[in-house]
Amino acid sequence: MIRVGLVGYGTAGAFFHAPLVHATEGLKLTAVVTRDPERQAEVAARYGAEGVGDVERLWERCDLVVVASPNRTHASLAGEALRHGKAVVVDKPFARTADEARQVVRLAAERELPLTVFQNRRWDGDFLTVRRLAAGGELGEVLRLESRFERWRPAPKGGWRESGGPGEAGGLLYDLGSHLVDQAIQLLGPVRSVYCESDVRREGVGADDDTFVALTHDGGARSHLWASSLAAQLGPRFRVLGSAAAYVKHGLDVQEERLRAGRDPGEAGFGDEPEDRWGVLGAGDELRPVPTEAGDYPGFYRGVERALRTGAPVPVNPAGAVETLTVIEAARRSAAESAVVRPG
Repeated sequence: MIRVGLVGYGTAGAFFHAPLVHATEGLKLTAVVTRDPERQAEVAARYGAEGVGDVERLWERCDLVVVASPNRTHASLAGEALRHGKAVVVDKPFARTADEARQVVRLAAERELPLTVFQNRRWDGDFLTVRRLAAGGELGEVLRLESRFERWRPAPKGGWRESGGPGEAGGLLYDLGSHLVDQAIQLLGPVRSVYCESDVRREGVGADDDTFVALTHDGGARSHLWASSLAAQLGPRFRVLGSAAAYVKHGLDVQEERLRAGRDPGEAGFGDEPEDRWGVLGAGDELRPVPTEAGDYPGFYRGVERALRTGAPVPVNPAGAVETLTVIEAARRSAAESAVVRPG
């Protein structure tokens, strides 16, 4: 068994990484860094893992380190794990800056250690469906991708994600924007220009909570991306416009809600979406529902296990996460300058 140490047992660690690691054959969650006694008791009861209060106690207990700590610590902890000879999974955002991320990538290459980034929404069922439709030619040439992660959350929850600035890598541009930009690049390729409108709308919040990003890709297609905590009525999750047809999909992928509800990601049908949530494909009045591909978050950790066991490529090349951060940094500059900017 490949022994896994998890740094952090907040939302990312408890609802995503720990259950997915536990469900993956060949991986064993052996230690979790958390100072909370209740959380230490939970990981022991649920996973048979040891709760440790300090990251220094992790190194001798694992072969793979999963970094799911606050965003500002991602790069530093990933680097520390690599220097201790461990393979590493880093939750998104990979780092606060592209330069910080590049340093971690170089260190992994120097140490010849596997490094990957948890861009789990590449395995969302709706995004897998968009990729299938685009690859199969049913959309024709994709001209514009519209993609949203919107919520109605007028009362702030508090915490560093809403109060922290760029030094904390807080706010929606880093959080949900990491997924939106990554998916856009995966579908439409490299970005040549970026325009961003980013605002703080709610009282008591210090980081962006209402953001729009427009990307122009090298091939000429455009992506329009929204992340908001103040969407009183939600727009479509995807609206993909092609030269032959469009695909419109409402509602989020089912996997997160099932993980939060305590469902086992290894159970049959875990990523299946009910028919009443399928998207619609077509043009004009000729529309038809399209079955949503099964979501597959467990596929990420199956890929990690395979990479460590056989030397296969990691499931997410960290260079792609560096590219995403380059676009996010360009978006921040664009919002500050009210201008279209080039990434890099």
